[in-house]
Amino acid sequence: MSLEFFIAGKYLKAKRKEGFISLITLLSVAGVTVGVMALVIVIAVMSGAEIEFRRRILGVEPHILIMEYAGKFSDYKDVVDKIKNIADGDKSSFTIKGVTAISPLVFGQTMIRSASGLSGAVVRGIEPDSGISIIKGFTAEELKLKLKSSKSDDDKNGLNNQNNENSGSKDNADRDFPGIIMGRELAKHVGVTQGDKVVLMSPGGMISPVGHIPSMTRFVVTAIFDSGMYEYDSSLAYIHLTDAQKLMGMRDRISALGVWVDDLFASAKIKDEIVKSLGSNFYGRDWMEINQSLFAALKLEKTAMFVILTLIILVAAFNIASALIMMVMEKTRDIAVFKAMGATDVLIRKIFIIQGMIVGLTGTALGTLGGVVVSVLLKKYKFIELPAAYPFSTLPIQLEYLDVVVIALASVVICFLSTIYPSYKASKMDPVEALRYG
Repeated sequence: MSLEFFIAGKYLKAKRKEGFISLITLLSVAGVTVGVMALVIVIAVMSGAEIEFRRRILGVEPHILIMEYAGKFSDYKDVVDKIKNIADGDKSSFTIKGVTAISPLVFGQTMIRSASGLSGAVVRGIEPDSGISIIKGFTAEELKLKLKSSKSDDDKNGLNNQNNENSGSKDNADRDFPGIIMGRELAKHVGVTQGDKVVLMSPGGMISPVGHIPSMTRFVVTAIFDSGMYEYDSSLAYIHLTDAQKLMGMRDRISALGVWVDDLFASAKIKDEIVKSLGSNFYGRDWMEINQSLFAALKLEKTAMFVILTLIILVAAFNIASALIMMVMEKTRDIAVFKAMGATDVLIRKIFIIQGMIVGLTGTALGTLGGVVVSVLLKKYKFIELPAAYPFSTLPIQLEYLDVVVIALASVVICFLSTIYPSYKASKMDPVEALRYG
């Protein structure tokens, strides 16, 4: 053990007359511990919330949307062929590295009417046969069963008698009408459950002698999904792609191509590659662009919490500085003797820096360990439940070890800075004056 560590360790073992300094030292360790522990837990919660939001959003959204500047486009099969590697007849591979799936999509605003309610809705036409699990909680095979297209082009428009919607057996309804999957809150708004019939009304209708007639089509509710996001659950409904094209009057056109990738954080790069390969008529938006405001707010909140909770560690660092200043005043005669025996300024500085760092490192280690343990317990046992108003039933926890390392390093740096002034004043002490007045 070096001389500096030996003397610093001795000074930390307080004598009876230095009990107050020892108390301040213990409070400094406790302050650093609480600050680091709180920071680790809060940042883990913020990271967990960000990941949970991302998981729920991507449960109903494709990773990339490819669209045409002209709006709806009809040659989407040629676009898909450009993205897919069909040179060797392999329809399952893609020329763009990282792309895992692609599917046509139709978006549209509609009114949805049931026997007991009316509400606006955003309808998405999807292709169940694409083999992609587009809706959270449903496999590709389940989507094929739930979203069967209408069997004829007349759209089953016998809408003259509203009572007919609730007549007949459920088997006949499932056979005669196309299927629709509705969000949980939207189904509540219009008062329907699985097996009930609804009517979708779209502006994409026809012009008649009496004016514009909206397009109307009956559907049977084959399933209800719950994404965990109120914005989606209260406004979103899925139908078959061909039914959406008929309802919107789009014929064989689509609104966009949905692209899925294996690396979420490479979506921007993959999007640029796809757009570049398709030409200037196309543009794309990835999931980070579409939800930029949400994730920017989460990032800002995470940064703000980091800064605010770091102030707790800063207050504890002031205690470390106070304890060292009092220690320097208490050890004035010792410092003078060390200097008279040939101790250098560097040696004196090291003694008090090491003493302060022992306190800081102890608090940082205890706080980091406590924060990690509490975060792991919260994630495993989920014993803190949240009110129903929150999008999560329990605290979302995601322990990012890079965040833990950054927090620990920030704490160590703050504690080190708090030792500079007291150690500098001790090293510049005049031994003659110290022995005379010490």
